Amino acid sequence: MQDWHAYAKILTALMVIADPVGAVPFFLSLTERHSVEERRHTAKVTTITVALVLVVALFFGKPLLEVFGITIASFRVAGGLLLLLMAIAMLHAHPTRAYHTTEQVIQDEGGRHSVAVVPLAVPLVAGPGAVSTVILYSHQATTWFDTAFLVLASLFVALALWFTLRMADPISRVLGKTGINLITHLMGLVLAAVAVEFITAGLAELLPGLGVRN
Repeated sequence: MQDWHAYAKILTALMVIADPVGAVPFFLSLTERHSVEERRHTAKVTTITVALVLVVALFFGKPLLEVFGITIASFRVAGGLLLLLMAIAMLHAHPTRAYHTTEQVIQDEGGRHSVAVVPLAVPLVAGPGAVSTVILYSHQATTWFDTAFLVLASLFVALALWFTLRMADPISRVLGKTGINLITHLMGLVLAAVAVEFITAGLAELLPGLGVRN
């Protein structure tokens, strides 16, 4: 997989799926009663959690699939469908039902210190879409350099998230709700294209006859 075009595609896909800018409204809403130091601590814990989840998925996701007897082709189709649903939600500039429900539960319970892990880190950023994407790309890694790049890409996404959350207030003021929605729309379009590639690649493996032309 040592192809810089492929590496750029992987990094772009992870950034789009994680969508650090899209996490800004949630972060501001869930930490509106926090002090500046508490917000910084929340941003740090969220970043570390996202990095750990993605790296663990990178190394242990594929073996876990093998334990359950799930083929990569099947997982690729399932992951593609999941990403497609996420993309449709992003194109409509609406958070998924899972994000909204988790956010509501945390607010209702008053869990001020738990929001960093749930729902900010999981499932808002390192959710099923990001985890399944990391697992699929780890299957394509054929050299140690490929794996190292995937680790660095996961850490880069976490670093981008940390910077975005630390700058959440100025970003929200500059972009506003309209600007954030516009970015979400554009990222949703890119994510839809990635989802279609996953689905078609998985179907090509599961149903090789589909690729035969008379």
